[in-house]
Amino acid sequence: MQVIDWDLAVATGVRLVRPGPQVSREEARQAVNELRRLSREAEGHVQEFARINGAAAPVEATVVDRPGWIRANVDGFRVVLEPLTERMNSRRSQIPAIVGAVGSRVTGVEVGAVLAFLAARVLGQYELFLPPDPNGQAPTGRLTLVAPNIVHTERELGVNPRDFRLWVCLHEETHRVQFTGVPWLREYVRAQMTEFLLASDLDLGTMLDRLRAASDAVADAIKGGEGNLIDAIQTPEQKEILARLTAVMTLVEGHGDYVMDAVGPTVVPSVAEIRSKFQHRREGGSRFDRTLRRLLGVDLKMKQYAEGSAFVREVVAEAGIDGFNQVWTSPQTLPTQLEIATPSTWISRVLHPKQLPTVNGQA
Repeated sequence: MQVIDWDLAVATGVRLVRPGPQVSREEARQAVNELRRLSREAEGHVQEFARINGAAAPVEATVVDRPGWIRANVDGFRVVLEPLTERMNSRRSQIPAIVGAVGSRVTGVEVGAVLAFLAARVLGQYELFLPPDPNGQAPTGRLTLVAPNIVHTERELGVNPRDFRLWVCLHEETHRVQFTGVPWLREYVRAQMTEFLLASDLDLGTMLDRLRAASDAVADAIKGGEGNLIDAIQTPEQKEILARLTAVMTLVEGHGDYVMDAVGPTVVPSVAEIRSKFQHRREGGSRFDRTLRRLLGVDLKMKQYAEGSAFVREVVAEAGIDGFNQVWTSPQTLPTQLEIATPSTWISRVLHPKQLPTVNGQA
């Protein structure tokens, strides 16, 4: 049994996504080649600055168009949702066939529409669950850049194309270094996502309650409120898990933003102009655009960039980059959401833990 009709999701997304900017074939070829080259260049800059040892050998980024990004994300979603699909299959007899068939097609259309919206906005990402390793047993991750979105954004902002492309590559390369240089980090994120999915209550009554809550969130967002679908469909247990996931993703996103700006002045001459214009763009958009971003949790991601970057800046100012890198020691040294908001509490807990009093030399 499929939770989502993935083929329909791809078909819907590809049909609905807006075309990219008008470029000649030669301009497109040059942009793709430069993005691949700059993704390799960014690796050296990030490694030298971030000082996270053990990262996998760099490879050129995979450069895609908007439909290609949609297809790649559906492949990633399949991996992420596999535990939930297995649970649904184990309960196949409890769900009428017509409900399962119709439900999977409805969600397929919904997922496709969401991906079409995001595919016109995402500049790049480090895809944790793609591609599978040669034995098909474990993900190795892939750095992906969406060429038409990068070209569209650099034109819209009126910034130097080479500088902007390298700036984007610095952020995404930082994620590759994080997830390949910190051996436990990817499995930690995957495990939290699996736990989040399997914490769902799948009985019919609970599902109807979630649908009603989702409808209320949509109505609230349209009226300009703060409702979002992520909060609406969670169980109490999922809220706790999401808090841990939010904290770690705020850390990695903020670290990416910090590195791209810290490395920037030496290799991206116009970094200050780019950051100023890009930040203004992040905060803009039509009311419809802002409503969708709020509903889909995109505004939450933007908040993560700012809060995570502020956390990294304060810790590095206090303890240096090597002191900050103790954050990658284990899941226990990751900051909580409270600690991200107040970095001094993380510094006290991890970098300067209080020693237990001793009696006659004994702890």
